[in-house]
Amino acid sequence: MFTAAALVPSPPLLVPQLSGDSAPAGEVRAAVLQVVQELAVTATRWIAVGADTEKVLETAGTAGVGRGEVGTFAGFGADVRTRLDGDARGPVNPELPLTALVAGWLREQAGPDVSVDVHLISTNASVDECRTLGARLRELLDAGDEPVGLLVLADGASTLTPKAPGSFDERAAPLQAVIDAALEQGDRAALLDLDPALCDEIGASGRAAWQVLASVFTEQPDAVVHYSSAPLGVGYHVGMWRR
Repeated sequence: MFTAAALVPSPPLLVPQLSGDSAPAGEVRAAVLQVVQELAVTATRWIAVGADTEKVLETAGTAGVGRGEVGTFAGFGADVRTRLDGDARGPVNPELPLTALVAGWLREQAGPDVSVDVHLISTNASVDECRTLGARLRELLDAGDEPVGLLVLADGASTLTPKAPGSFDERAAPLQAVIDAALEQGDRAALLDLDPALCDEIGASGRAAWQVLASVFTEQPDAVVHYSSAPLGVGYHVGMWRR
């Protein structure tokens, strides 16, 4: 039974051991922890969807990450272990994608009873592929009587300022404003209208995951915003969509 969707970014700076106590990281982290704890109140079983930013999927498509996987943030500067299920005891997989690492870390912060199944979608996925995955995830979310929450890990434009990871692109701010408004208002049509090519050019890697989100919901959501800003030149949105 589908309960709600928590919308969060997926930068490594969410993990204190990787970012320290910097003010920007602290603000984003606080908002993210609040929203995932709210999701855990509605359901301790989560389905997560996020973009394949590491290009694990060589062509447009989708893939799943096993719940028993154990990962590490060692490649980002600290050997912080992360699990998708509290009972996972497998060997560390150093190739686990960032989306899965962050999903596992957020699961642990939300509560020991929370488990998460991660679904990756290529940043090159077409809108139709996003619709297809969204419909499939909705079926999984609605199957059975057990409450199930959706965790959407997605980052906005990475070219909003000269010091942003992707440098500056004058097209980024107007498009980021469209994304922010759509997420704030629960505007599914606006998200599905996002141009994949333009989003790729301005570094909005979360485009596909947001279009999956828009396809999961078959009705107008009740959208709440916890945080929406670009402290490091990257658009970060934290919020909740409820049925």
